Amino acid sequence: MFNTVRLCFVFALLIPIEALAEPVTRTANNGQLVMEDIPPIPAEIVTDLNRYQNVRSAGFRDWTADSENIYISTRFGDVSQIHKVDVAGGARQQITFFDEPVGGLTRQPGGDSLIFSRDAGGSEFAQLFLLDPAGGATTMLTDGESRNGGALWDRRGTRIAYNSTARNGASNDIWMMDPNDPDNAEVVLESQDGSFWGAAEFSSSGSKVLVTNYVSAADSRVNLLDLDTGDVTLLAGGADNISSNFPVAFDDENAGFWLITSQGGEFRQLAWQPTEAGAATDIITDEIPWDVSGVAISHDRSRLAFSTNEDGMSRVYLLDTESREYRRVENIPTGLAFGLTFSPDDKQLAMTLNTAKTPSDTFVLTLGAEPLSYGMLTRWTSSEIGGLDTTRFRTPELVHYPTFDNVDGAPRQIPAWVYKPQGNGPFPVVISIHGGPEGQARPGFSSTYQMWMEKLGVAIVIPNVRGSSGYGKSYLGLDNGFMREDSVKDIGALLDWVAAQPDLDADRVAVFGGSYGGYMVLASAFHYSDKLKAAVDIVGISNFVTFLENTQDYRRDLRRVEYGDERDPAMRAHLEKIAPMNNVDKMDVPMFIVQGENDPRVPVTESSQMVEALRERGQPVWYMNALNEGHGYRKKENRDIYQQATVLFLKEHLLGD
Repeated sequence: MFNTVRLCFVFALLIPIEALAEPVTRTANNGQLVMEDIPPIPAEIVTDLNRYQNVRSAGFRDWTADSENIYISTRFGDVSQIHKVDVAGGARQQITFFDEPVGGLTRQPGGDSLIFSRDAGGSEFAQLFLLDPAGGATTMLTDGESRNGGALWDRRGTRIAYNSTARNGASNDIWMMDPNDPDNAEVVLESQDGSFWGAAEFSSSGSKVLVTNYVSAADSRVNLLDLDTGDVTLLAGGADNISSNFPVAFDDENAGFWLITSQGGEFRQLAWQPTEAGAATDIITDEIPWDVSGVAISHDRSRLAFSTNEDGMSRVYLLDTESREYRRVENIPTGLAFGLTFSPDDKQLAMTLNTAKTPSDTFVLTLGAEPLSYGMLTRWTSSEIGGLDTTRFRTPELVHYPTFDNVDGAPRQIPAWVYKPQGNGPFPVVISIHGGPEGQARPGFSSTYQMWMEKLGVAIVIPNVRGSSGYGKSYLGLDNGFMREDSVKDIGALLDWVAAQPDLDADRVAVFGGSYGGYMVLASAFHYSDKLKAAVDIVGISNFVTFLENTQDYRRDLRRVEYGDERDPAMRAHLEKIAPMNNVDKMDVPMFIVQGENDPRVPVTESSQMVEALRERGQPVWYMNALNEGHGYRKKENRDIYQQATVLFLKEHLLGD
């Protein structure tokens, strides 16, 4: 008996004290934000960050029917709502008042009714609503349970096509609805294979619809849906022609259609094609060796506006649909451009612009009588920036660093954006890794990065590791399936590059990322713990097998195409081998894990199981879980505390304060 007790006592001494202690838990925001082992935020941090946390934006959403006013999305409370602006620089008139942020918005052609989407608690099970902007009356059109989005009016403004999971909770089907008779909505195209279907544009007669079938980031297809017969005709892409294809619009005679396609090479180009199965595609922008990222067509079909993603920067062009000549718009500021939309009278082009020194705001370009002519660019909104002097904001530098493999006999170069604070360094470093994995880090406005530089004195390095979009379809596919950890090796190469920079401190490096970027943080933590001081994982994947088994049904097959099918024994063994959850014994770095309880993409279990495993080993881990959020924090009160806690974590573990 004595020996048994003695052995138990000796064994207990071998367990780190941290593994035995219960986490210290406190809550905030009416109990909705749960924090474990996170110290109270010092008042000076709250005060220091206040101005950075009160930056707003004003993204364009749609025009009014008379082309005189615009609708925007902005936040004057806790979440973004729809506002109307009557004149450039005018006051913003709020027209929706919800506790949850409002999503997409589209106005009825020839009318004033608006349709918008909204979910609850970040669940992403969005519902569609009909809004009368004059009286503010709102009617929910969908069932309140399924996931709905992508509302598209026909050209007469009598009905909408939209995608929904209402049929069985898993399939992303296309539905049709008269908004005045929502109870009789019906499925017009059923998804049979787990892929996503969405409507792009109705024909002028309303009898046909261009639709997208999205299989993966590298495989999307254009189809023509005949509403009279139910026939679906493949027009571009397919199993025998794997490529990215996105329909834009019919031409003026409905004899052909405009599309974005990668059929012609590495990049997504603007093209035209007859509406016939097997017809040849005519590539229009083959002289631009970058992705075409967005396209809009005028109501009279005489011109297109399109944007390109050129090494992370946006360029905007106008195109004459008859001659197919195009011209760059020269007075667009260097930055990012989104949401190109012609006014109903086709005399103006609205867009959202974002630069490294200005948050997203709405701008309007005056158009000339000829398709390629344009005039003044007018700023309609000037969003609040918390009283900050943005002329002092630092702009990033684009660098390329060598990684482990070769291309044409030379080391492959990985692009990255580098922000550095004032001074000479050497600066501590935060490596911020984007999600997706098909995302792309671009040099837009970030009050967070500016805050870190000013308040922490750190440099931020944002790599576009292999698998990122924007650099061609070959680069996009370099991390698929069994090549998953090659992207992690790109982070290892980045750590070597940091060590070679005289103004960067390789002894003080943290990794930070969300979603797939969160997986990259966790993977870096077990591969490169000896080179890291801190790690911040936001809604990250800790095991691809449990992730694929528990993510929402409507997206499981879409993710299997990217990450691999866990039902295949060989792939399952590989995914288990590379899972951070199964490599906790190799992690030796303080961790901050952030999660939303209602996350439909990366379930809360991915974070909770990681926290438990780290604590069992005695690893220090802070854990924050918002019970009213999903895939990231959209409510300002939660986002503020998360940002404050992140600064405190980096001060303590990266800077050693």
